[in-house]
Order: sequence, then C-alpha cells, then structure tokens
Amino acid sequence: MNSEENREARPGGIVGRTARDIPRSPFARSARLASLPLGFAGRSALRFGKRLLGGPADLLAGEVQRRTSMHLFRVLGELKGGAMKFGQMLSVFEAALPPEVIGPYRASLTLLQEAAPGLPPARVHAVLATELGHDWRERFSSFDDAPAAAASIGQVHRAVWRDGRPVAVKIQYPGAGEALLGDYTRLGGLIRLFSVVMPGLDVEPMLRELRERVAEELDYRLEATAQQAFADAYRGDREVLVPDVVAFTERVLVTEWMEGTPLAAVIREGTQAERDHAGLMYVRFLFSGPERAGRLHADPHPGNFRVLDDGRLGVIDFGAVKPLPEGFPTALGTLSRLAHQGDWDAAQDLLVAERLLSPGAPLDDAALGSLLLPIATPAREETYRFTREWLRKEVVQAMDLREGGLLRHFNLPPAYVLVNRVVGAATAVLCQLECDIPFRAEAARWLPGFTGPRTSPGPGPAAVEGPEPLRP
Repeated sequence: MNSEENREARPGGIVGRTARDIPRSPFARSARLASLPLGFAGRSALRFGKRLLGGPADLLAGEVQRRTSMHLFRVLGELKGGAMKFGQMLSVFEAALPPEVIGPYRASLTLLQEAAPGLPPARVHAVLATELGHDWRERFSSFDDAPAAAASIGQVHRAVWRDGRPVAVKIQYPGAGEALLGDYTRLGGLIRLFSVVMPGLDVEPMLRELRERVAEELDYRLEATAQQAFADAYRGDREVLVPDVVAFTERVLVTEWMEGTPLAAVIREGTQAERDHAGLMYVRFLFSGPERAGRLHADPHPGNFRVLDDGRLGVIDFGAVKPLPEGFPTALGTLSRLAHQGDWDAAQDLLVAERLLSPGAPLDDAALGSLLLPIATPAREETYRFTREWLRKEVVQAMDLREGGLLRHFNLPPAYVLVNRVVGAATAVLCQLECDIPFRAEAARWLPGFTGPRTSPGPGPAAVEGPEPLRP
C-alpha cells in the first residue's frame, strides 16, 4: 500500500486520496462493490457465526486484514452514496461485534465517520459555479480548496463569508443523487429477502418511507430549513450548539463554522469523565429534539457530533430529519414502562396495536425484553453503564430467527422506521463510548408514556425564518 492510500483524516482537515467523479451506472457501482472481499465473507460466514456466539475460530493473518480494511474504506468512500452510508452504519454497529472480528476493520470504518476521498478542486469549483454563478468567489473572503470533511453525498470546505464569518461550505457531489437513490433501490432488493425469515415484515411501506427520506437528503434547501429550526430551538442553550445557516441552494449549503473534538475521537481517546459527559449530552439532544424543535435528528453516527471546548455538544448535518411535531410516539415510553413492570401481556397488546407485531405472535417474555432492550434495559436503574459486551450479548439474543420465534412476527411501520434507526444506532454509539449516564432520568423527562399516560402533546415545530436562498 503506497503512502497516498495510507494517509489519515485529522481534526480540522482531510489529507488523503482524491476521488474521481462518483461512478453513476449501476454496472460500474456493482463492479466496484464486487471488488470487496465478498468471497472471504462467504467462506467465513460459519466461522463468523461461531465467533459471534463465543465459539472457537481461526483468525486471518494481520496483513490480510489490514489490506482488506483499507480496501473497504477506499471502495465505500469512493462510491459514496448509499454504499458509503452503509459503511457508516457498519462503523456505528461495530460495537455489537466481537473484538477479534471487527478489530482489524475498526480504524478504517471509523474513517468513514469523518472522512472519505474528496473531489479535486476543479470539480468543486464547477459545482460552485453552477449553483452560485461564475462570480461565486465574490461571496467569500477566502475559500479553502482542501476539503475539511467528506461524506456520503457531499464534502465540506472551510471558508470565510464576505462579512468575515468563518463558514462551512457543504457541496453535493456530481451524481450523488443518482448514486444514492440507485444504491437504495439495490438495498431494497436485499431488504425484501428479510421477508423470508421475518414473514411479519411489511416491506413495501418501509421501503417507500426510506426512499422518501433519502430523496429529502439530496435537497439542501430542506436541510437548511431543518438545521435553522434546530439552531433557533437551541439558541443560547448551555449544552447544545447548532450552527446557524448562512445561505443555501439545492446543492450547496453554507453554515457557520464550528470547532470541536469529533465524537469519534472521544470514543477513541477520551477519559471516562469525557465519555460520560459526551454520552449524556448526546442522549439529551436526541431525546429533546422532538419536543424542542418538533423534529428528530435521524443520523446519529459520531461524525455528526463535536464536543466543544466549553463542554457543549455541537451538532451538524441535518440532512436526515424526521418531523415529530407531537414528540416521540407515546408507545415508545409506554413499552419501556410496561417492560419494567413485567406486564408482558400489555406490552404485546400495544406492539400489536402499533403494528410492530403481527396478531397471534407467541408470548415470549425474554424475546419481548430483547425487542425493547435499547430503552427498557438502560432505564431500569438510576444510572447505566453502556458496554460493548452488553450489546453483543443482547444482539445475539434478539436475533432469534428460529421457526416460531418472536422476531419472525416483527414489523416496522413507516412511522417507526427512522425512530427505530435512531434508537438502535444511538444505543450502539453509547456502547462505543462505554459511558455511565443517568439514562433513566432522560427517558422520563423526554419520552411520553414513560412515567404514565400522556397528558398533552408536545409543541409543534416553530415557524422558521431562515436565510434567503442563494441564486446564481
């Protein structure tokens, strides 16, 4: 591996490979994905299963694993779109996998939270000229051609706005829309396979919800509206900072610049006190969003969070946001409360009423507990320590696909798709942090139904008077 391929992302900027334009054709993207070591994955499936369950397994040579992990980062990073989002998802859920399996890949997957091969300056300038006009430089006092961050559908450059404010300029990759929607179409085919082992899963409405939310991520005008709503809702907050939007077009978003330590760095290097503090701020922000902003931040991977020097949690990237004008579904808190009470009959009745379980599912206390574990288990005591070991054990128990098992009756209605994604991914991030936090108090404060019947709905989102869109 040459030195160009082995450079790493560093706080405040990215040094690494320069990507070509995103491959757009399904054939080209499939060919690149096929270059991943799928043969190894197939040969190791049985071995992986044994390893997950604690059985003996041979390890690959360290050099092979190192090269495979960098290959994974490079391919998913260059494809961007849905392929890179899949890699980011893996980077969150690595906490659920045994160390001997995920260890060699953890560093490369973590890179996907903060970095990806960027576009060359000429391509960046072309996008800016198309979106802002050929005089786009006049809007900035300075513009750094080196990307400060690069992700699945866009990369961020540091600049100074014409009024002197440091800003982050988010630029959508050419072809990102086609790549993202195309990847999700292919992903839909894989999701449909789950109906074989999970007959209760109503796949088509779930796929429609996912596609609609994915399409929204491609329109930076929607992201600007969502980010400004959060910025207004948390303005002056002592614990959370959301940068204001400065200007935007459909494919360019300019926001105030925010310094801070990436949450991934806290996970990797933070002291216990730093991890506990970050975990509490992280949970509090995700739980409070629906009540305070009428929206749920639906992309909770660590790359979207910073810990500021004053201890506040900085939040970026509002492309994935779910409107929740009445707050979280009441069932979420109610199910946790019923689990604490051991009222499994009532819990199952509510799951069926919410269409999360099909009628006639077998009553299985242990399986119900596993389905409800992300909130119910940590909220049993005043404080809870999230660990990778706990998550691995619970994942094995929850993924019971035996004939007649409860999971075969599980469904995910559209209203719960993003909520479920946030709950699951956030739990995995907390386990990466291995933090000890008063989770129960946060659940009681923000989740309707957790302490009893809900008495009044949460406030809807406030009207947003954001900045005017930029025009060429």
